[in-house]
Order: sequence, then C-alpha cells, then structure tokens
Amino acid sequence: MSGIKILIADDELRMRKLVSDFLKKEGYQVFEAEDGQKALQLFDAEEFNLVILDVMMPGFDGWTVCREIRKKSSIPIIMLTARSEESDELFGFELGADEYITKPFSPMILVARVEALLRRVKSDLKVKKVFGDLELDESGRVVRVNGVKVDLSPKEFELLLYLVVNKGIALSREQILNAVWDYDYFGDVRTVDTHIKKLRLKLGDMGNYIQTVRGLGYKFEVEP
Repeated sequence: MSGIKILIADDELRMRKLVSDFLKKEGYQVFEAEDGQKALQLFDAEEFNLVILDVMMPGFDGWTVCREIRKKSSIPIIMLTARSEESDELFGFELGADEYITKPFSPMILVARVEALLRRVKSDLKVKKVFGDLELDESGRVVRVNGVKVDLSPKEFELLLYLVVNKGIALSREQILNAVWDYDYFGDVRTVDTHIKKLRLKLGDMGNYIQTVRGLGYKFEVEP
C-alpha cells in the first residue's frame, strides 16, 4: 500500500488515533485533521487517494467538506457518524459519499471498506480511460464522445486503444501496424493512415488528440 495517502478528519483525537493506527499497520500514509477547515486545507495541499470524514465537526461539518471535495474530485469518501438515521445516510449518498459507517464500529471493518473502495477505483481506472469528453471503456470495448457512443470497427477500437495505452509516445507506422494488425500482416503501412483518418473523423473534435508526428507516424496527446 506504499504511496497511498488517506485523509482522516475527526474532531475526536481518540477516534483519529484509533483509525490512523490501524491504517498505518496496513501500510497507508495517513494525514489527520481535527476539523473541516483543516481537512479542506490538507486536501488542497496534498494528493490523496481516499478521505474519511466525521459528520459532526466544528467549523465545517462533514457534509460541507464532502460537498466541497465533490466540486473538484471524485476521490472515494467514507462518512463516519454517531447518528444512525436513514435520512442522514441518504443525504450523505446524495452529496457523493461512497460509504457510510455508524459509530461505534470495528476498525478492521473500516480497513476492509477502505481496501474495497481502493480496489474498485483501481479496477475502474484499468478498464475506463477518460480524456476530456472522450471515454474509452476497455472491458466493454465502447468509446463515447460527450456521452454518446461512437460506432467503431474492431480494428478502429484496437487502434485507438493502442494509441491511448501509449499516450504521449511517438509511434511509427510500422510499430502501429505490427501491434494492431499483428506481426504476420504484410500490408502497406498506408493502411494505418487510412484508419487514422477514419478514426479522427468519427471522434469529431476529440480526433485532435491523435497527432501526426512528421516523418514517423502518430501519437495520442491530450493538450493541457
């Protein structure tokens, strides 16, 4: 779990230490905040993988912190609360919380929830790649632009996937031909140019992500 950073925000020192100790035993890097304002300051200063928020905190409560984080990030959020009302839980989910755990709870159960959420995020990143308004779902072999499915041929999808996987790398036409059409293919490298042209056309404005490398081939590059 090296390199994974978790932010814990809870005004109760004993609770923060309990949760922090268990997470650190699993190898996570843990940052602590005693109130909502400090939590938002830390969130803006660090790159976190998951946030654990107590609902009742001085200053900004957990609901407010969750709402502010969701304006800028889809990071997994676990809410902690001493209240067990169904309305509170539903409100948390409406704000974008991923898990809702009622106190008192087993620290090992919390750790298990953390690990499950991180696995889910890792899996989503593996099968879905999003670049602006372009989304490529590797497992479903689906491409969407502005949320609308783009009808690609199997070879066009494989070509786009190969370019995306090698984002930022200049690829020669021979490399693309060998990777997408297989090493046994003896066709003309102009086959690559033809498919790139069709792919760009189907992707519309997102086709600009496929850049021509003069004298070599192509690369997939998303301009900042």
